[in-house]
Amino acid sequence: MEYQTQTQTVYNKKKVNSIVGVIILAIIVAIFSVSMFITIQPGEAGVIFRKFSGGLDKEHIYEAGFEMVAPWNSMIIYEVREQQNEETMNVLDKNGLDISVDVTVRFNPIFNKIGDLHETFGLDYKSRLVGPEVRSAVRKVMGRYSAEEIYSTRRKEVENTIETETEEILKKNDIQMKALLIRSINLPEKIKSAIENKLQQEQEALAYRFKIEKEKSEAERKRIAAEGEAAANKIINSSLTNSLLRMRGIEATIELSKSPNAKTIIVGSSKDGLPLILGNN
Repeated sequence: MEYQTQTQTVYNKKKVNSIVGVIILAIIVAIFSVSMFITIQPGEAGVIFRKFSGGLDKEHIYEAGFEMVAPWNSMIIYEVREQQNEETMNVLDKNGLDISVDVTVRFNPIFNKIGDLHETFGLDYKSRLVGPEVRSAVRKVMGRYSAEEIYSTRRKEVENTIETETEEILKKNDIQMKALLIRSINLPEKIKSAIENKLQQEQEALAYRFKIEKEKSEAERKRIAAEGEAAANKIINSSLTNSLLRMRGIEATIELSKSPNAKTIIVGSSKDGLPLILGNN
C-alpha cells in the first residue's frame, strides 16, 4: 500500500511538472510570437536588424504582408505612403525685416532606401531631417529677397526656388518630396499696408497710362483717316477740269435724251456751255 502511495505521488508530481512545463512553453511562445510573426500593412515597408549576423540588412526591403522573423532579430517598419509636415517659422528678408511664414511639405521615404534612412536618421527622421531642412531652405531663400518681393512681385519665384532647393537636399537623404506649399506669408501690419498701397498706386498708374495710350491711338487713327480723306479729295479736285466736266455733262445729257419722259434740251445755253434740260414738270 505504501509503495502504491509513493508511486501515485511520483506520478502526480510528473503530471504537475508536465502541466507547468506546457504552461511555461506556451508563455514563451506567446512572448516570442509578438516579435516572430510580423504583419506589414499596406503603405508600409520593413527592414531587418540582425543582432548576431550582420546588423542592419539595408539590401533586403520587405513589402506589405506576413513575415516570420527570428526572435533575436528586429523588423523595423517604415510608413512609405505620402505624408505631410507643417512648419511655422519666422525668417528675415534681405533687409532684416521679420516675416512669419507657414509652410507645408508633402513627402515619402524612398522605398528601396529606407535601410539607409534608418541607418542615418532613424524612425524620427521627420524631426531630424525633414523639418530642419525645410526651415533651412525657407530661411536661406527668403533671405535673398525683400519683403515686397516675397509678398507680391516675386512670390512665385520665391516659392519655386524654395521647392527646388528643398527637393534636392531631401532626395540626397533618401526622401522624395512631392510638393512644398507656402500657405501664408505674414508681414508687420505697417509694412503690409505700405506694400498694398504702393501696389494699388502702381495699378492705378498703369490704368491711367493705358487710358492715355488708348486716347493717343484713337487721335492718331482719326488724324490718319483725315489725312487720307484730304488726300483723296485733292486728287479728285485736281482731276476735275472744265473740259472733263463738260464731257461728263454731255454724256449724261445723251443718256437722259434716251429716256421716254417728255423733256426739252437746249444746247449751249447754260453758264458753262452745258446743255440745259427742261422737263415736263
